[in-house]
Amino acid sequence: MRARVASLAALTAVVLAGCADTTPEPSMAEGECADVYAANVCTWATLTATNSVTEFGVTIPLASIERAPEEMEMVWPPVLVATVKLPAAVTTAMGVDHLTVYWEPHGHPPGAYLTPHFDFHFYNIATGTREAIDCADLTKPADIPPGYRLVDVEIPDVGMLVGLCVPAMGMHALLASEVESDEIFDGTMVIGYYHGSPILFEPMIARDMLMRRQSFDLPMPTVPGLPDGVRYPQSFRAEYDAATDAYRFIFSGV
Repeated sequence: MRARVASLAALTAVVLAGCADTTPEPSMAEGECADVYAANVCTWATLTATNSVTEFGVTIPLASIERAPEEMEMVWPPVLVATVKLPAAVTTAMGVDHLTVYWEPHGHPPGAYLTPHFDFHFYNIATGTREAIDCADLTKPADIPPGYRLVDVEIPDVGMLVGLCVPAMGMHALLASEVESDEIFDGTMVIGYYHGSPILFEPMIARDMLMRRQSFDLPMPTVPGLPDGVRYPQSFRAEYDAATDAYRFIFSGV
């Protein structure tokens, strides 16, 4: 009897192990790549066996950060470095369409952001819609995340930017604690608007912080008033990989 029980237990273990072995592994969906200062910046997503998005993001080689020119002619609006499409699965599931990359070698007002930094804008509008933003619409959203402010900023030789609106970008809601500080920032999460509606979330990160080659997190706010069919992630992590000398910007809680 004991032998039969032992044999049954062994058989059950084998069956269970076999079931575990057949569990589908998550898969990767590739988006597009774009050249950013002679290194490829590529978007991606992690999918379940049923093609649900569990996380998405972009891989940023440190070569892109290191090769960014220290001096550039000051022009308005700022020069776009790259546009990168997100995987189709991300656009379908979350409404997030594409990423734009900007390099700000001199920083910009308010005072906390007057340091060389990169803007990584993730848009929930199409490229053509973004390119048509001319900042003629001065409508601010009725509600923004707690702790954020949409400030009007005077830029020398440009004029007053209502809601810190930039053509082909949109308005920028910033953390009030940073707007009111002259202490230089390391990294922050910006939320963007146009026509009174959320259009982007943006890790804005100082070059010095990226050059530390250390992983870090930025708080991701809950954004009210998202358009139908659009969901923003709940968390952000910049994960540095020494083997590839690159960051993976990971958005999760999707």
